[in-house]
Amino acid sequence: MTRVLVTGMSGAGKTTLLGELARRGVTTVDTDYDGWELPDGTWDEPRMTALLAEPGHVVVSGTVSNQGRFYDRFDEVVLLSAPLDVLLERVARRTNDPYGRTAAQQAEIKRYVAEVEPLLRRGATLELDGRRTVADLADTVERLLGSPRSR
Repeated sequence: MTRVLVTGMSGAGKTTLLGELARRGVTTVDTDYDGWELPDGTWDEPRMTALLAEPGHVVVSGTVSNQGRFYDRFDEVVLLSAPLDVLLERVARRTNDPYGRTAAQQAEIKRYVAEVEPLLRRGATLELDGRRTVADLADTVERLLGSPRSR
């Protein structure tokens, strides 16, 4: 029963990675969808608590201000990162999410990379380069599911 959180900035590849893991049969939850986030942008804490108490492996993806409250319930906290120019290029061309196309949103992403990503890095047990192939990233996360670290 291993729990992995994949976190990172918009455009790092979290949704793509979770899609590949789901295709491989891994149970995944992308908290950007299906009501996991409350109107204030935080996780629905009772719902997340219930998810993390369920049996079986799960890989959760998201970046919210209250995620640190759950770090002790994850076996691994994986920071998926990429250089700012890569993030901005990806959000500009993605089709599954309109966030990141406006100048204001791009400025917000720049600010988050400077202010939020260092906090995510401190809480992470592993950092992965989001420029790696999705297959390679999924292989790495699948290995984590087979051998959790004691925290």
